Amino acid sequence: MRNTIQRELEVVERERGVRVLFSVESGSRAWGIASEDSDYDVRFVYVRPMWDYLRLEEERDTIEWRLDEVLDVTGWDVVKLLRLMRNSNPTVFEWLATPIVYREDAAFAQVREVATGCFSPKASAFHYLGMERGNVRTHVRGKKVGAKQYLYIVRALLATRWCLDEGVPAPMLLRDLMGAKLPTRMTPLVEELLEVKAAGKEHSEVARMEELEAWISSEDETLYARAQEAVAPHKVPWEALDEVFFSIVRG
Repeated sequence: MRNTIQRELEVVERERGVRVLFSVESGSRAWGIASEDSDYDVRFVYVRPMWDYLRLEEERDTIEWRLDEVLDVTGWDVVKLLRLMRNSNPTVFEWLATPIVYREDAAFAQVREVATGCFSPKASAFHYLGMERGNVRTHVRGKKVGAKQYLYIVRALLATRWCLDEGVPAPMLLRDLMGAKLPTRMTPLVEELLEVKAAGKEHSEVARMEELEAWISSEDETLYARAQEAVAPHKVPWEALDEVFFSIVRG
């Protein structure tokens, strides 16, 4: 599959006239909770030729390349990535933290360097809490709940706590978050969900877990209060990001 993904990236470069700087896996595979039928969520960052950035007519800053049962391939222009990174967009930091990297150009090291100063624990905390609440509202009802949805909720809460406790981006792997932030009494329940998810299909369900849901409710309340009190850091000056962008575009 890695070879297949590399070929897809090469076709993107050839057909869209861009250079792929960075490509990673996102979603359940990067979180370590994939099912046997999980697709590959491939994300990439690209740069266009310098002349394209000088045109008056605006170019799209996203390439939606492929979406089928096996591959979901989408890319962002490096301009979009840098702008979102300055605002501490959590998705950017998830891409930077993923353990599955398909390609990384040497020039991308500059992006990693400036990213450190852009991270806001407050922004990431509210992002993850929004994910958790959305999944609870949409999926935690009826007599059964998808193992995937429970795991997404647990990961979102653990990532929130990590960001608020440590002040740095959360690791992608759920097991890393579990080892650092999950209460011991909750571990058997989450391990059970992981076994169901790994052995079954993407939409495998389990009976409602009252003990887990009680912890979810309590953790949500505690972390939301902490997130409200957190102070957002000053944003990195545009000049620092401009310097990275100009260097990359000039090649």
